[in-house]
Amino acid sequence: MQPKGWHSRGYLPHCDAAELVQHVVFRLADSLPASVVQALSLLGKAEQLKGIDAALDAGAGASVLADPEAAQIVVDTILWFDRARYVVHAWCVMPNHVHVVMQPLTSLGTIVKSWKAFSAAKINRLAGRSGRLWAPDYFDRFMRNDDQLAATIFYVEANPVAARLSENPEAWPFSSAGARWRAKQERA
Repeated sequence: MQPKGWHSRGYLPHCDAAELVQHVVFRLADSLPASVVQALSLLGKAEQLKGIDAALDAGAGASVLADPEAAQIVVDTILWFDRARYVVHAWCVMPNHVHVVMQPLTSLGTIVKSWKAFSAAKINRLAGRSGRLWAPDYFDRFMRNDDQLAATIFYVEANPVAARLSENPEAWPFSSAGARWRAKQERA
C-alpha cells in the first residue's frame, strides 16, 4: 500500500511518506483508564502528551507486556521485516506500550496495523485470552532533523530508566539499547 502523505485521522495532521523517519507509539487497550483520559482532555496538547507519558510509565492496566514472553513476541514482530518493509532505528517494549523509531518503506498505517494484529494474535494465544489487546490508533511524529532523531532515540531507549524499570538503558532486555549491549557482550 502506498503512503498517504499528509492526512488527518480526525484530530491532528500526520505525514505518512516512504523513508520519512517516524517515532511511533502504540499502547495496550487498558493502559489509559477513562478517568486519566478525561482529566488529560482538560489540558493543552503539550501537557496532554506529558500526562500520557507519565500515565503509561506508571504502568496502568494489566501490563500484559511485563510478561517476558509477550514482550519478546512484540520485539520479534517489530524486527521481522526490518530492512524489508521498514528500517528500525530504535525500539523499546514497555509493560503497557511500545516505542519504535523507524523509516517506513511502505505505508506507516499498514505497518503498525500488521504489528498489532500479528502480535495480538500470538499474545492472546500465549495468555489464553481473547478480545482487544491494543488500543485503536497510534501516536506518530516524523523526525525533522538529525538532532531531533538523536534526542528521540535517546528518549525511547531511556524510557525504562524514566519509568524506574531499570538502572540504565542497556539493562532493559526489550529494547534496542539492550540488544546492542548483548550483541557487544557476545562479540567480546
